[in-house]
Amino acid sequence: MNPINLEPQLINIWAEFQSTFQLVCKGLIIGIIISAPMGPTGILCIQRTFNKGREYGLVTGAGAATSDLLYAVITGFGMSFVMDFIDRPENIFWLKVMGSGLLLFFGIHTFRSDPTQKMHKPSGQKGTLLSNYISAFLITVANPLIVFLLIALFAQFTFVVPTNFFGLIFGFLSIIAGAMLWWIGLTYTLTRMKHSFGDKGLKVMNRIIGGIVIAISVIYAFSTIFKISFRFYI
Repeated sequence: MNPINLEPQLINIWAEFQSTFQLVCKGLIIGIIISAPMGPTGILCIQRTFNKGREYGLVTGAGAATSDLLYAVITGFGMSFVMDFIDRPENIFWLKVMGSGLLLFFGIHTFRSDPTQKMHKPSGQKGTLLSNYISAFLITVANPLIVFLLIALFAQFTFVVPTNFFGLIFGFLSIIAGAMLWWIGLTYTLTRMKHSFGDKGLKVMNRIIGGIVIAISVIYAFSTIFKISFRFYI
């Protein structure tokens, strides 16, 4: 093969790799953010980890991550129908500003909420791993408000579902991978700190999560308004 003809192909391959890598990084961050706040599924995961064991907490997180993936697919393909609207600079500017506002509200709500209020309710029979997975999926999928958070995150991170099959698969799998990274880390931490991680620890962790989301919303609002680019990272 002529080296002269090979060089443009290598450039295209490298550009495709960079685009996919950035998409995966965005997906991982989105997956972690939508999983981290201590909502009903988070409390359920903590209860089951403490009362039944780490494997039960992990399958609870897996059920929630599967639900998140379902809503991410719905959101992603729904947004693809309005790509002409999103591609206009003035429209994406206001979408990002509104997305930052939603994230800020979400972070403040998380920071102020008390995750221990429902913590000490009985978690019921131990059940099978499959039944725990299904129940967590149904609890999470019954909360369609996650779509609004996903829309905000998709707009904020400019997470656009690619038209090619492999890019699409990598993009959505990165979201569920990010969610599972959170649940794996959470159940591991809870298992290691089971005897010392009380109500106070849960409240502190919840405030840290809320503070991080607030910081992200402020940073991206600032970067959007003053046109500061973070494309190299996300």
